[in-house]
Amino acid sequence: MRVGIIILPEFPWAQAAPLWRRAEEYGFDHAWTYDHIGWRELVDGPWYDAVPTLTAAATVTSRIRLGTCVASPHFRHPVHFARELTALDDISGGRFTLGVGAGAVPPSFDTRVLGHEPLTPRQLVDRFGEFVELLDEILQGDRTTWRGEYYAAEEAPSAPGCRQRPRLPFVVAGTGARSMAIAARYGEGWITAGRRCDDLDMWWKSVAAQAERFDEALARAGRGPVDRYLSLDAAPVFSLSSVEAFVDSVGRASELGFTDVVTHWPRPDRYYVGTEATLDAVADLLPAIQHVD
Repeated sequence: MRVGIIILPEFPWAQAAPLWRRAEEYGFDHAWTYDHIGWRELVDGPWYDAVPTLTAAATVTSRIRLGTCVASPHFRHPVHFARELTALDDISGGRFTLGVGAGAVPPSFDTRVLGHEPLTPRQLVDRFGEFVELLDEILQGDRTTWRGEYYAAEEAPSAPGCRQRPRLPFVVAGTGARSMAIAARYGEGWITAGRRCDDLDMWWKSVAAQAERFDEALARAGRGPVDRYLSLDAAPVFSLSSVEAFVDSVGRASELGFTDVVTHWPRPDRYYVGTEATLDAVADLLPAIQHVD
């Protein structure tokens, strides 16, 4: 079991840099940040872009994997995003993982702030499929010419390509059949957050059901096992609310076949409310937790 942590991009870099260093010193396997223009009620406070944040994080760490959890097509084009990803992979020394998803169903802040017409859930997944397919082609190709309903590319270059070959890994979010099919086709990993609900046992049942459906998606795609990531804090109980809650969550995720879990750096209010004392205690247990199988 590998364990990761998400650090929201809400701090000036002078305050954020020590958190990224500590994530590595604690022994987390991977560290992530959100990729939004703004997120929920936190749009009223400080918020920084994911790409420069992760670039800076790469310069103050040396071992830990870094990634977006998750990027979406809401405000990114694959041609330009491929350039950013190539740079991130290079600057990090091949430690970058692209977490990517369809994006929240409108009205989300990322679409509303740009004045976009809202897409239906089906259109979101259609666009998502194009986004991932075109990224995959650009990052592995030489010059890519491609045309779809939502995106196009004309002789899009890839040089020098990714440090990781044949390209940096994709961890693809998916909860429905069509998004899971995209994850099964293109993902080196799959990530889910279960189904939003207020009952903890029901949430775990939704995660188990999704894991079974992803097995079926892999079989249809003719793929073998891939890494499976679970975002623990979509549950109605914050995973770092206590050491016991975290250990229980990791154990249940392992029983369902997940290879990776992701928690959040504790915050003082609104979301992911917890203490750094609990984070310190969990960090002490990481060597044992990471051997849960």
